[in-house]
Amino acid sequence: MKKLYGVLSFCLLLTLFIFFVSCGKNGEAKDKEQEDVVLIPVEASKVRTDDISAFLTGTATLEAEEEAEVVAKTSEIVTEILVEEGMPVKKGQVLARLENKMLTIEVQQAQADINKLANDFNRNKELFGKNLISKEEFQNVRFQYEAQKAQFDKAKLNLEYTSIKAPISGIVAARYIKNGNMVKLNQPVFKIVDFDPLIALLYVPEVDIHKIKLGQKAEIRLDATNGTVYHGSVWRISPIVDPASGTVKVTVAVKDEYASLKPGMFARVKIIYDIHKNSLLIPKHAVLSEDGSETVFVIKDSTAIRQTVETGYSNDFYFEIISGLSAGDQVVVVGQNGLKDSSKVEIIQ
Repeated sequence: MKKLYGVLSFCLLLTLFIFFVSCGKNGEAKDKEQEDVVLIPVEASKVRTDDISAFLTGTATLEAEEEAEVVAKTSEIVTEILVEEGMPVKKGQVLARLENKMLTIEVQQAQADINKLANDFNRNKELFGKNLISKEEFQNVRFQYEAQKAQFDKAKLNLEYTSIKAPISGIVAARYIKNGNMVKLNQPVFKIVDFDPLIALLYVPEVDIHKIKLGQKAEIRLDATNGTVYHGSVWRISPIVDPASGTVKVTVAVKDEYASLKPGMFARVKIIYDIHKNSLLIPKHAVLSEDGSETVFVIKDSTAIRQTVETGYSNDFYFEIISGLSAGDQVVVVGQNGLKDSSKVEIIQ
């Protein structure tokens, strides 16, 4: 009997030992499993709602809509220069004066001659009216008077040409003469540029020209002004297609709000042809393109779930989301390249 009691006690102790050992191992396994779950740090952004535009882009060199080379209309010596480069001028403003003494004398001589012939013409007109002279005599006097009147007008015009005037309003871009210079007929003396407006010429492919309309807004950025955005609009659209390039010339007028633009500057132009209001937007770098599809990682309960999306318009910073996301969803914007579907993540700020 004692022997049977001892065997039962041994079996009971062995069973309790195995039970406690098993429990210990299960607890260690669970602890180890929990320790193996690693949270991947990522940065996230919420899906936002805003307007987004579609645009055509191109590059161009800024040009002045109006510019003029001012030329001398008579040959004389420069006696006075009234404007300098960079100065604004109005149409008709005197820019410089030339020697005019000789031309003034010629006008006075022509005036005296025409006064004499005017008296002869009036006297002969009375005589002809009384049939005291022949028609031929009267016509000769009239022809002499009219010829002298033309000489007088020419002399006055030459005298007027000694005052060199601006043909357009604008800015003096260049001065080619100095005091004391002898200028010749048709010699360039100044260059005037009208900076309002400046224009940019874009050559749009014919397949896209249906998107362009007069008055559409444009954004202009220049390397020389550190990316400052200037505004403009479509001013003219050529009615023909260049058969050599298959493009249509589009003229964009640029508003110089900061008075800092100059002809010859290199410009990057965007013509906005459509706007989607209240669209869902996410940062461009949140979208992964793979095998012809676009996906993002959406964070739900600390889990990054791969989600296929359909994108629409885009700009420098954002994609428009047509389907696949809702406003307020959180998408991974940094760290998504190292994620797999259903990866556990930790959002860092």
